[in-house]
Amino acid sequence: MSKRASLAISLPALLCASAAVAQSPSQSNVIDLDTITVTAARTERSTAETPQSIQVLDRAQIEEQLKFNPNAAAALGKLVPGYSMSTQTVSSASENYRGRDLLVLIDGVPMNTPLRDVSRILSLIDLNTVERIEMVAGASSLYGAGATGGTVNFITKKAADGKPRVTVNTAVRGFTQALGRSLAPEASVTVSGKIPNGFDYLISGSARGAGRTYDGKGRELPSDGLLGQGGGDRYKAGNLLAKLGYDFDASKRIELQGSLIAFDQDPKYLTNYAAPFARPDRTRLYTGQNVIEDTKSVSLRYSDSDFALGKLSLLGYYNDIKKRFNYSAFSYPYNSQVYYSFNPASPTSPDNQTTLYSQRGGVNLTIDTPLDRILPGAKFTWGGDLNQEKTWQTLTNGQDVFTPLKQTTSAAFGQLQIPIGERITLRGGLRYEYFSLDVSDYVRPAAYAAVAANNAQGYQSFVLPALNVTGGKFDYKAWTGNLGATVKLSETSEIFGGFSQGFALPDVGAFTRRAGISTAYACPVTNVNCLPANRRSISYAAIAPEAQIVNNYELGIRGSHGIFKGSLTGFISTSSKGVTFDQASNTISQQRERIWGVEATGDVAVTEQFTLGTVLSYREGRYDTNGDRKLDSALPNNRIGSPYRGMLYGSYRFTNGMQLRLEGEAFSDRDVATDLRGTRNKLKGAATMNVAFTAPVLEGEAYVAVNNLFDRNYQNPTATSVRNLANYAWGRTVTLGFRKTF
Repeated sequence: MSKRASLAISLPALLCASAAVAQSPSQSNVIDLDTITVTAARTERSTAETPQSIQVLDRAQIEEQLKFNPNAAAALGKLVPGYSMSTQTVSSASENYRGRDLLVLIDGVPMNTPLRDVSRILSLIDLNTVERIEMVAGASSLYGAGATGGTVNFITKKAADGKPRVTVNTAVRGFTQALGRSLAPEASVTVSGKIPNGFDYLISGSARGAGRTYDGKGRELPSDGLLGQGGGDRYKAGNLLAKLGYDFDASKRIELQGSLIAFDQDPKYLTNYAAPFARPDRTRLYTGQNVIEDTKSVSLRYSDSDFALGKLSLLGYYNDIKKRFNYSAFSYPYNSQVYYSFNPASPTSPDNQTTLYSQRGGVNLTIDTPLDRILPGAKFTWGGDLNQEKTWQTLTNGQDVFTPLKQTTSAAFGQLQIPIGERITLRGGLRYEYFSLDVSDYVRPAAYAAVAANNAQGYQSFVLPALNVTGGKFDYKAWTGNLGATVKLSETSEIFGGFSQGFALPDVGAFTRRAGISTAYACPVTNVNCLPANRRSISYAAIAPEAQIVNNYELGIRGSHGIFKGSLTGFISTSSKGVTFDQASNTISQQRERIWGVEATGDVAVTEQFTLGTVLSYREGRYDTNGDRKLDSALPNNRIGSPYRGMLYGSYRFTNGMQLRLEGEAFSDRDVATDLRGTRNKLKGAATMNVAFTAPVLEGEAYVAVNNLFDRNYQNPTATSVRNLANYAWGRTVTLGFRKTF
């Protein structure tokens, strides 16, 4: 039987199993048409007015997923069709939305580092502070660059009215293969309240840690299976959020917010990247510095719903980000390029570990103007953005690994919404974006590298001498637009569809870090200074990436009928300058590409206590590998991963307040040619089940959750896709926890 057939059979089987046990009917990942969101339009709009696929995860759903795992990426991977399965590490490398980049916002503040996109955001967000998650699918430029696949906004809790309210959540998690060595405790405390006729406040702090991690066979997982990204073991982490607000009157409000994200991983061993899978190398102790995250963010927001021109929102923010990555040693073929020690017997420099620094500040202005005097129900949303970012990355000795970058971005936008009769709403808009990029000169450090060869080692090593990279001042600009409509079929259902564009300047730091990484700039190990004068330098202009515009087309239907709620969406996403990373050559390229897919959600309230639901998705993509404008090959696994994915769940609420939830997850194989040579890197499909039980205890909630119920041993498709090296997924974990609000 084929793997695809196996998947097709396993999904209904999981549904039947869910029906036999069940959980809470309120845990629906399908939104009603009157749900109000702020992310899709930068102002309040109902789903019925939004011509895009949008998912809203409420607090109840977030709490349900917290029982299984505190990682926000794990929750998105389960509940949002089109988002990749989590890597189960601190890194989101190869995680994407519809095969493209995801813009991450916290209360509207962008948290990405676009000049050097290092994919470490989602796993460090504290879900204990989040009231709801709004996920908008498809390319968009509404918040600026970066949302080529979609936008996610984590909207934190509001302060409670009245006297102080305290919420405590504590849990401990462990792998059943080795409970004592794998214990992962976590605790969170949130205090909020409002002083009569004065300020409101919210303070939340959390801390968590992790021991070792294991796969379904009881084998310890590596601390850096994704190579340089960080892992999911042996760490301590903490979050702090503080909000202080004041209502001048019923329409005017000001709010100050600050947050801290901290992470510290202390690996014990280096990772063995030799086939057949990544694993700890117990013959070599880890000699690098700890892997860390130190992100500080502060924002100030002023809103006025009675502004002369409509509703006003003014947001100012500043992010100060520091990320240190793993030390790793030369290992052919998966880690075949390292900074050189100038000792061929031990080629990896002791400084072969980098730290990224990014400082980003900006101001966002949004005004929502009603146009009722011109056309009843019409609205015009407009405004502008101004921000500046400085980004640099260094080795542990302080040497730059790419050109230090400084970018100033200015933009203006307008979005018009027009009702046509009682059933149709049209929405369209334009945005103009201008990037001014200042690229500093730098010297790319010497590197030791290798390519395949027919010899005893299986490779031929060489040196890439230090290279002078000259910078300069550059600018990028573009107009992007969107046009869509919703058509009401009934009071509870509608058709939606449209066209939207996203704009991004690809990872500039990654391009300049790889300056001269080719055999044209290579020297023999015995003669490391062989380059002639005309090949000892290169200009940024010669290697600079081109700005990317992504076109997104989608058509869908959503709504409810009786006991059923659901949505079905199809999409196509195209770009003439798509960005792809090739693991084998450690290079980044831009090319023509197309991605397409179908996504579905649904749930049925079988009884008042019993609900069944599903999240299903399919996506695939092709690109032009040789520049002849023909889409000749499938996109690599780090863009698509498993094409078919699904989750089925059942939930039941007992009359005594107890709840039971059973989830079944499944994903398919992928075995396609990703270039004209016929290169294939097969991903293996699998299916797993999870269960959670909750009971009222001491006026709070006690819970036990089991992830990977049958301790299935399988490869994590997203983690495996990072380097096309098998990375096994977590084995069975058990979580015991207690939550209470005083």
